[in-house]
Amino acid sequence: MLSKLFPNVALNYNIFQNSIIQTVEMLIITGIISFLISLIIGVLLVVTKKDGIASNPVVWNILDKIINLFRSIPFIILIAALIPLTRVLSGTAIGVKGTIFPLIVGIVPFFSRQIESALNDLDQGLIESGQVMGLSTFQIIKSIYLKESISNISRVTTITFISLIGLTAIVGVVGGGGIGDFAIQYGFQQNEQDATFACIIVLLVIVTIVQIIGTLVSRKTTH
Repeated sequence: MLSKLFPNVALNYNIFQNSIIQTVEMLIITGIISFLISLIIGVLLVVTKKDGIASNPVVWNILDKIINLFRSIPFIILIAALIPLTRVLSGTAIGVKGTIFPLIVGIVPFFSRQIESALNDLDQGLIESGQVMGLSTFQIIKSIYLKESISNISRVTTITFISLIGLTAIVGVVGGGGIGDFAIQYGFQQNEQDATFACIIVLLVIVTIVQIIGTLVSRKTTH
C-alpha cells in the first residue's frame, strides 16, 4: 500500500521515519521548556501590571518590550540571527540539537502572551477574595491564578503547540531536521510530490492528536 501510494517515501522509509521521530522530539523538548519559561513570564506580566497584585512598572515594561521585539521578527530571520549564539549554546546550528534554542526563542514570546491572556480572563473577584483572606502574593498565584486557570491555560497551550508544529516544519529550511527537512529535500528539491503529501498527512495527524488531547484536558478541568 505504502509503495503504491507513496513510492518515493517507501524508498526512503527509514529517513522518513527518523524525520517523524525528530519532529516529535523537537515538540516535546521545546514544548516542555517553553511552557515553563512562558508560564513564569506570563505570571510576571499579570502580577506586575499597573493594577496587579505586585505592580512593578519597570519589570512589566521590560518584559513587554522584549516580547514585542521578538514577536515582530519573522521566525525564519530569527533563526539566521541566532545561529552564532545557537552554536555557542548547542555546539551546532543544525539538526535537532541546533533547533531547540531558536524554537524556544521563537515560541516563548507568543506563548507568554497566551498565558497572560488566560490568566487575565480569571474573575478578579477571586483575586480580591484572596487578598481579603490575607493570602500572600505567592499563595494567590499558586492557589488562585494557576489553579483556577488550568482550563484556559490548557486551551492556549493547545493553540501554542499547534503553532510550534508549524515552526518545527520551518526549521527544515535551514537543515533543522524533522518533517520539514524531509519535505524540502525530497518533496521540493527532488520534486517528489508523494513525499510532500506524506509530510502533510503526518503533520495533520500530529495536529489532530494535540487538538484532541488539549480539548479533553480543557473539558476535564472546566468548572
